[in-house]
Amino acid sequence: MKSIRFAIQYILIISLLVSCSSGPIMRNHDGTGVRPQSLSDYPVIRKKMALLPLFNEAPYGHDDLGIVATESLRSELVRTGEFVIDAKGEELFGTSKEIFAGGGLKLSQMSKKAKVDGINFVLFGRIVHARVREKSDEIGFVRETKSFTDAKIELRIFDVSSGKEIYNETLLGSADDSNYRFYMNDRDEQLTYRQELLRYAVQVAVRKAIPKIVQISAKVDWMGRVAKIVGSKIYINAGRNSGLNMGDVLKVLTEGEDIYDPETGALLGVSKGEVKGTLEIVEYFGPDGCIAVLNSGGSVAEGDFVQLY
Repeated sequence: MKSIRFAIQYILIISLLVSCSSGPIMRNHDGTGVRPQSLSDYPVIRKKMALLPLFNEAPYGHDDLGIVATESLRSELVRTGEFVIDAKGEELFGTSKEIFAGGGLKLSQMSKKAKVDGINFVLFGRIVHARVREKSDEIGFVRETKSFTDAKIELRIFDVSSGKEIYNETLLGSADDSNYRFYMNDRDEQLTYRQELLRYAVQVAVRKAIPKIVQISAKVDWMGRVAKIVGSKIYINAGRNSGLNMGDVLKVLTEGEDIYDPETGALLGVSKGEVKGTLEIVEYFGPDGCIAVLNSGGSVAEGDFVQLY
């Protein structure tokens, strides 16, 4: 009897030691425990994206397709957990149509304002092609109709920190369907059906872009700004929604300089600023702001850049 009791106690002790040494357990929304496998399983810093309304320049689908493309992009980007969509993006930069019309000049002109607002990327684009082709039986009261739909979307990303375009891709989305229709079918129903196919093709194209956008974003460092200084409190334009945590240490950087090609005069990029000191996050304010205090260094000024240390 004693040997059994001793064995049970031994098993309990071993189990306790294993559980204490095997690391923290993260909880899903359903309460189930999931042990993080690597540092990548912990919350990431979400970069702020200005999503400009896309427009449709194809003869089919009208403005509705631009709205569908924009909202599909918004929902897919948020779903990745990698981005915060800035609500003032259109107010600051305008629409995608205005950017294309100006040859992208407005993006460069508004870069400094975007940096102050803590925007990391500007995503804009257009639908360059959208079409539905149909093939129907020629005989019969009820005829089989096959529909072939394709759409092309051009998407671009402007990196505010470097002041240059880092992504430009045209993506194809397609949708095929087959159904049976009565001869002399209602025209309005047919138009609605075709529009739904076009919407679906656009959504397929959008989803194809998401993995590449996430991959490109991962290669660019997150960057925020010192929004205001009041006494010893330093207000940062990113916080809880961006994934910053209490106790995180940020390094403070001066603004880099624009580097131009000496022969062509073209902007090559922006140099990295110098480190002025470090800050520690001590409090949140608003939906996406935080308050930090000086940890080391000094001469921190409003408008300075901040990055995770």
